[in-house]
Amino acid sequence: MLDDPNVDDFRSQFVRDPAALRRNPALVLNADYRPLSYYPLSLWPWQETIKAVFLDRVLILAEYDEVVRSQKETIRIPSVVVLKDYVKPRKRVAFTRFNLFLRDEFCCQYCGSRGDLTFDHVVPRSRGGTTAWENVVAACSPCNLKKANKSLRASGLRLRRAPRRPTTEEMHAIGRRFPPNHLHVSWMDYLYWDAELES
Repeated sequence: MLDDPNVDDFRSQFVRDPAALRRNPALVLNADYRPLSYYPLSLWPWQETIKAVFLDRVLILAEYDEVVRSQKETIRIPSVVVLKDYVKPRKRVAFTRFNLFLRDEFCCQYCGSRGDLTFDHVVPRSRGGTTAWENVVAACSPCNLKKANKSLRASGLRLRRAPRRPTTEEMHAIGRRFPPNHLHVSWMDYLYWDAELES
């Protein structure tokens, strides 16, 4: 088990600094050769990856053609790395906006549309509703405005499915249905997306 407190920072790096992953990110696999996460896909900026290589925390499985140079060395930038120590997966899914949208498969839970998403309290907070997995859903702006501060019955809207706390396994399964826009060819042997293969 890694005892480095920065492991969680690595997992959430793209949320704080998405620009860091625009150029040559590395796919990070756990010691069992599975991605640390599919939601979001476990990626490190190339700088963090090279740092982990020099700290002997990872093995390089694949590399980009691009290199970085120091005064003494030229290093090919890793594209896939595997942790030497196993990181135990989180048991509970964090209640975040991204995870909420992922649980609801990026569609409004009232009408099914995929655009202009926000979130809605099924039981409005003014009526005692809580901000929790079991009471918050993804909603498009028109449905959110229609529902406003009303109960479901009063608004005339119906939920496509009742909101609930997702399990880590469920989130991984949903995450595999939403691959990121860019997948480097060297990652394909380590990812299992639920997308149709080209014939």
